[in-house]
Amino acid sequence: MNQANLCQELRDRLGELFSCSDQGEFQRIRTPYLYPDGDYIDLFVKADGDVVSVSDLGETLRWLRSQTLSLRRSPKQNTLISDAVLTHGVELYKGMLLARCRNTDSLAEVTTRVAQGCLRVSDLWFTFRNQAVESVSDEVADFLTERDLNFESGARLAGRSGRGWRVDFHVRTHAQSSLVYVLSTGSRSAARSVAEHVLAVWYDLNHLAAGPEALRFVSLFDDTADVWSTEDFRLVESLSNVSRWSQREEFAEVLARAA
Repeated sequence: MNQANLCQELRDRLGELFSCSDQGEFQRIRTPYLYPDGDYIDLFVKADGDVVSVSDLGETLRWLRSQTLSLRRSPKQNTLISDAVLTHGVELYKGMLLARCRNTDSLAEVTTRVAQGCLRVSDLWFTFRNQAVESVSDEVADFLTERDLNFESGARLAGRSGRGWRVDFHVRTHAQSSLVYVLSTGSRSAARSVAEHVLAVWYDLNHLAAGPEALRFVSLFDDTADVWSTEDFRLVESLSNVSRWSQREEFAEVLARAA
């Protein structure tokens, strides 16, 4: 397949949701799929004779690695990744998710398969939350219980995009109900990605912040570790109330007050 014809075939078969551009020896495909922090999943295609390779060039696992403290994945995590790529018929090679398109294959189908594999692997981030995050969430749950506040943990809500998002707490008080997302990481390099993910959550759920029974959005930063920058707080304050776990009384006041 001629390299120059790749973009045209993808446009014809996939439509306007996918865009294509030259990227050195590759054609870069901007897909409509998103990583959990809201960044687009990009793929790269390259023709070599009768075979066209479709790959993420390792970006998905790089993204996943940036969200965790450990430089090494556990055997269980590696098994989950292997299962995810196997489900979508994608090969994992040198950290890249890839598939080959041969003469009898549809390039659009192969491209979609790799994109879905990247999406599935990136969503494993939710299962990789380290013990520090879980510990803080447990502390918040204990605090809400002590204050006799009704709450649901791990509430899953549908966004405007149709995607489901899981928030840490749905808290109900006499004045108003709130959705609380706990931002916690021990890695300064991962802090911005965590904040960007929460921004994506609030943006997609923003329809729930309107109407007579509007929900309040609360971004609760675990500031016991000095990893957050002023920009991280500013990023989410446009769509939510920002609270700090070190200032628990103020957090409780935010939940109790009327809009």
